Amino acid sequence: MAAIDFSHIAVEMSGITKKFGDFVANEEINLTVHRGEVHALLGENGAGKTTLMNVLYGLLKPSTGTIKINGKSLNIFDPNIAIKNGIGMVHQHFMLVESFSVTENIVLGNESTKSFGILDTERAEEEVVHLSEQYGLTVDAKALIQDLSVGSQQRVEILKTLYRGANILILDEPTAVLTPQEIRELVAIISNLTKAGKSIIIITHKLNEIKQMADFCTIIRRGRHVDTVKVSEVTEEELAAKMVGREVSFKVAKEKQNPGEKILDIRELYVEDSRGVMVVNGLNLQLHKGEILGIAGVDGNGQTQLIETLTGLRKAKSGRIEVLGKNITNLSPGKIINKHKVSHIPEDRQKRGLVFEFDIAENMILESYFKPAFSKRFTLLRQNIYKNAATLIEKFDIRPQDATVQAKSLSGGNQQKMIIAREVSNEPELLVAAQPTRGLDVGAIEYVHQALVAQRNEGKAVLLVSFELDEVMNVSDRIAVIFEGKIVGVLDADDADEKEIGLLMAGGTA
Repeated sequence: MAAIDFSHIAVEMSGITKKFGDFVANEEINLTVHRGEVHALLGENGAGKTTLMNVLYGLLKPSTGTIKINGKSLNIFDPNIAIKNGIGMVHQHFMLVESFSVTENIVLGNESTKSFGILDTERAEEEVVHLSEQYGLTVDAKALIQDLSVGSQQRVEILKTLYRGANILILDEPTAVLTPQEIRELVAIISNLTKAGKSIIIITHKLNEIKQMADFCTIIRRGRHVDTVKVSEVTEEELAAKMVGREVSFKVAKEKQNPGEKILDIRELYVEDSRGVMVVNGLNLQLHKGEILGIAGVDGNGQTQLIETLTGLRKAKSGRIEVLGKNITNLSPGKIINKHKVSHIPEDRQKRGLVFEFDIAENMILESYFKPAFSKRFTLLRQNIYKNAATLIEKFDIRPQDATVQAKSLSGGNQQKMIIAREVSNEPELLVAAQPTRGLDVGAIEYVHQALVAQRNEGKAVLLVSFELDEVMNVSDRIAVIFEGKIVGVLDADDADEKEIGLLMAGGTA
């Protein structure tokens, strides 16, 4: 970590309160960040972290409170003022034009031109290359965004802020969609930035990454400041307790189960991706009642296509999928969900899990609106719909606790809780959980794991697909390793060894 200049306060937020009607998202929060410091903002999903940073970046106007940047009081009422004063923000969901090149995205709105207003492409590319080399942000200046990995797109977003002169960078959940290798690269990039005197604020809930990257950490719980700590002086367990207000167990408690009848049987399944490339290659898999089967594998080995085929979102080229002995191969999602009792927690909650313009109550019945409890003679029984939502909101601790709030207004973690609540309440025989804890804080992760185990204890079958090996090993009863579209090994979770699984994931032999 770089030496921090404690004599220079880069950001000072005092008494920040932000209200949305009667809902208080931030209440009297104070935050101080010094030059050359990496400061983590830690909190549960919906705690108010992103709201506070949107205030700093000018996307939201505070109800009360003051902001000083480099000792100067500012009224930051829009992002242009923030950018002018050296503040840049990289959002969790990138804001790039996919058909534009790296350089075109970086200089967009701040272009260098030749005579007659023609873009000086050569000069712009030179500036981008210089910036990328200066901070170790390796990226091809001529490449199209649509051809880049997620990690490379993130570097472009960071370069955009630096191109506009940012000395204070806000990174919102910067590792949420990165591979382990890309996370290591990001740690090195942040180190280069702080050595150059930049101040970094990271919005996160990943405790191990806070320990790895941050100098200080401010914890927010339900919109209020809880504590600010020196990261080197606290443990992950202490940070977790401060974040959720109680001790958190990192180990999933589950008793030994005796699996029952076969629920899922996949035989010789072949599936192509959208390019016509065969990515599931003769896959065989069986899952039983009262069992959690975890699929471990490096991203890109056919997991996504397997789940899409299993849930009716993609057609198989050949092979057979049976649920309780019934063939569901290439049936519609509606038939798979309602007739064959398969529920699905999708890996992309925004694209596949929710209708953003619908409220919480409406999203809760997307798969069951036609049932007698919710409709009669083509008319929705709205009183029953909102009563159902209120029950699920309380049971799954969804915030805010208002069924009329639109799905797009909720934090990512609370959106995920909505999906889990809906899918579990459908009482499935088979629950397919794809990346069910992606973007969740430790308290919510603990809750989701307990929910999966509860389904298993009730005799349901759970197929867990996760890129987090710790999660697969911790939650599963058996672990199936996928490589190049095939199951290359099935292990008992109690006897599984991380090195053995890692070897299988890389195409080796256990």
